[in-house]
Amino acid sequence: MRFWKKWGIFALLGLLLSWAVSCSPSPNNSNAGQSGTQEVEFWTMQLQPEFTDYFNQLIATFEAENPGVTVRWVDVPWADMQSKILTATSAGTAPDVVNLNPDFAMQLAGRNAWLALDDQISPSDRDVYLPKIWQASTLDGKSFGLPWYLTTSVTIYNQNLLQQAGISEPPATFAELAQVMKQVKESTGKYAYFVTFVPEDSAEVMQSLVQMGVQLVDAQGQAAFNTPAGRAAFQYWTDLYQQGLLPREVLTQGHRRAIELYQSGETAILSSGSQFLKAIATNAPTIAEVSNSAPQITGDTGKKSVAVMNLVIPRNTDQPEAALKFALFVTNNENQLAFAKAADVLPSTTQALQDSFFTNAPDNASSIEKARAVGASQMQDAEVLLPAMKDVKALQKVIYENLQASMLGQKTVDQAVEDAATAWNQR
Repeated sequence: MRFWKKWGIFALLGLLLSWAVSCSPSPNNSNAGQSGTQEVEFWTMQLQPEFTDYFNQLIATFEAENPGVTVRWVDVPWADMQSKILTATSAGTAPDVVNLNPDFAMQLAGRNAWLALDDQISPSDRDVYLPKIWQASTLDGKSFGLPWYLTTSVTIYNQNLLQQAGISEPPATFAELAQVMKQVKESTGKYAYFVTFVPEDSAEVMQSLVQMGVQLVDAQGQAAFNTPAGRAAFQYWTDLYQQGLLPREVLTQGHRRAIELYQSGETAILSSGSQFLKAIATNAPTIAEVSNSAPQITGDTGKKSVAVMNLVIPRNTDQPEAALKFALFVTNNENQLAFAKAADVLPSTTQALQDSFFTNAPDNASSIEKARAVGASQMQDAEVLLPAMKDVKALQKVIYENLQASMLGQKTVDQAVEDAATAWNQR
């Protein structure tokens, strides 16, 4: 209920935003002072104090290379960013460059809140970025954001538990995962895997549907998953739950519980970002010692998922040229490489991703270095698997709630899929 109250507030603010965006005045360069200095206001999400020195140096370098332009950096807590940017955009006080994720940026892109980039940047500038990652910041074929840093999940696995079950290699596909889950449970009494079906939490299950070959929506945004492929995907997760191969708490607990169970040695496989290996090494060093990494588990499509952070420029900025120049500077090869190394994330530019830091894991590499190399190796093919639409979270809720009903035996698989499609189309 708290989730939907929050989104109710966002919806109300969204209506205000739609009005404000349509009625806002054109850029007027009002931020240029009498001396001709231009100020670019730059908002990031919860990057202080860990990266304060990095951004202070970054900004100093940019200002030195661009006399007459100053940058004012504002770091916003993660939980506050959505409400703050909605309010600021509605009030006409939005910053000039904003760090958002494409899911939320997409909602405002649908209201024409961001500067259209296709006519603003050259093909050579655009070609710096990974092509599939660029697509994450497009809506209806129009680009509204620059890709910045990336995170992707890898398969972290407990070698000892798998060996106890007679398994020499981690599963690469969902079909193999089902077999591994059965062997681990029969041999050790433990669960092999935890994945959450809580609507407000991870999108991992919905991504798995795409990896299994399910089209979630059609070109008009209508449900496209009431198909043999959609029913097979629902059946897959329903069977695993009803066969007792998934913990019962997958219906009520989020991804944090998956990490807790893996750290305690109660599950054999964790699908998560390589950065979580640092926490595992701190919280459960004995588990970290027997952990290794492999590529993401996927379906017949071979698709791999990625999470993207981007930079967007509000359409009504009064410093469009300076704002774009700064956004391109932040996301260029050199600066992406430096930030990715500092933050243990992945860059979204092709050249930076080819650096040996991401491609070479020495023979004596740590588990973190191995996981980083695995994650980086997925990036050429990785993509944002969820559809580019402003209400994708609502779609996730409809699918998860009906999938849960199937898992609990309250609906047949066919009925659950049909009900989910009907609910979505009648929303």
